[in-house]
Amino acid sequence: MTIITTWTRAALLALPVLALQVAVTQLQTDLGVAPLAAAGAQEEKKKDTRETRRTPALRNKVYEKLAEAQAAAEAKDLNTAEQILDEMIAASRESTKLNSYELANVWNLKAFIAYSREDYAGALRAYETVVSQPDIPLAMEINTRYTIAQLYFVQEQWQRGIDALLEWFGMTESPNANAYVLLAQGYYQTKDYDKALANVEKAINIYKEKGNVPKEQWYNLARFLYFEKNDTDKTVATLEELLKYYPKKAYWVQISHMYGEQKREKDQLAAMETAYVQDMLDKGTELTTMAYLYLNADVPYKAAKVMDKGLKSEAIEGKSKDWELTGNAWRQAQEIDRAIPAMEKAASKSDKGELYARLGNIYLDNDQFKKAVTALNKGLQRGGIKRPDTARLVLGMAYFNLKQYDNARKAFKAAGRDERSAKYANQWIKYMDSELERQKQLAEG
Repeated sequence: MTIITTWTRAALLALPVLALQVAVTQLQTDLGVAPLAAAGAQEEKKKDTRETRRTPALRNKVYEKLAEAQAAAEAKDLNTAEQILDEMIAASRESTKLNSYELANVWNLKAFIAYSREDYAGALRAYETVVSQPDIPLAMEINTRYTIAQLYFVQEQWQRGIDALLEWFGMTESPNANAYVLLAQGYYQTKDYDKALANVEKAINIYKEKGNVPKEQWYNLARFLYFEKNDTDKTVATLEELLKYYPKKAYWVQISHMYGEQKREKDQLAAMETAYVQDMLDKGTELTTMAYLYLNADVPYKAAKVMDKGLKSEAIEGKSKDWELTGNAWRQAQEIDRAIPAMEKAASKSDKGELYARLGNIYLDNDQFKKAVTALNKGLQRGGIKRPDTARLVLGMAYFNLKQYDNARKAFKAAGRDERSAKYANQWIKYMDSELERQKQLAEG
């Protein structure tokens, strides 16, 4: 039996939101201000073999004004910082003409101010102005384009973010794993799961090749994408990696479900049991799944103990079906004295008579004939019994053992009206008649 729950499937489909953080902080680079997030997009600097750009110089008086604006920004005085920058832009239009590199630095700092105010659209416009300047340092353009891509993602403009990031990939020589994950997230958002998977796999492999442990969120993105593609084997392999580095309850529960999909029942039980023995399972659905797995493995005693513990702690709600499962487990474990109270509660909480019929069977097996009669009659009166003919057969047996032969005969005859039970009902009537004749002869004897 494969245990599949709606909750487990939902958990497998759940994708933790990857942080699309844009850590825009001021960093002086060649007397300019560059965003730290963009600089971090490159793992290591390699010697740039491309043609060096002829970047204009940053004049001292301009640098001093920029330094003044940056100091104000660092002191959280954003209004003063912005005023200085606006004055520089205005002066450039009127008298002191700023060169392209100087303008790039001014707009770079204006972008940071806009971002600090959570004006992401304004930050984007400023950064676009930075990269529109001719002959700015290549590193500055590369870093700024990465930040532009990040800002598009922050605003959930996924396709524009992807396009910006692809442009950045075309310029950089050493994209790191974070950049591939960012691109994967963009493709995920646009439902291009194949490209999303290719990029997150690339990120994971980059980390592994360097001897690093890939981030949990990356594995989760890969796990989600494999599951969406119905690639059970790779979903399982990814969950196994998650458990190696991030052994959390959710992953034990999910991998148990996936082992069931692979018909690996022993592994399915072992995974769920690992979570259970570590007290990780605290939801009713998880505990009942654990119980079903034990029953499937022919370990009813453990199934009953799981249910009993869950009911006592109120982690399991205690609905009719929960008590029924508990009672069935105790019965299979041959613990009839413990099965009876559980089935009594199950029957009392049900609006159908079926459970009273089953309870009557248990009472009969335990030689509690009066209680069997009461339970069976209650079930028949309530209705909803799957096999009322069988219930009447059992009722007849209970009456017979109580020596209430007239009631027994009525029950057997009622059972015999259903052809499925006619043979057994007639056999019981014949047996009862012979027993009555034997008793009569003994009495006359």
